[in-house]
Amino acid sequence: MEVKIGVQNAARELVVETDQEADQVEKLVAEAVSSEGVLTLTDTKGRKVIVPAAKLAYVEIGHGTLGQVGFRS
Repeated sequence: MEVKIGVQNAARELVVETDQEADQVEKLVAEAVSSEGVLTLTDTKGRKVIVPAAKLAYVEIGHGTLGQVGFRS
């Protein structure tokens, strides 16, 4: 599962490949925002990404594009 996280005042977004389901990621985002805590995601290699909920601009949850080669139109 590919998760894109926009962070306020940052030019680039964070892209995290995780083994978690979309529902789990959505629940983690909602809990982090409601508690004004941090969003913690673990990627497919076991690394953790921690973002303060107050700095979240957006979170896009979707499937990654596997095996895509060449130009897209």
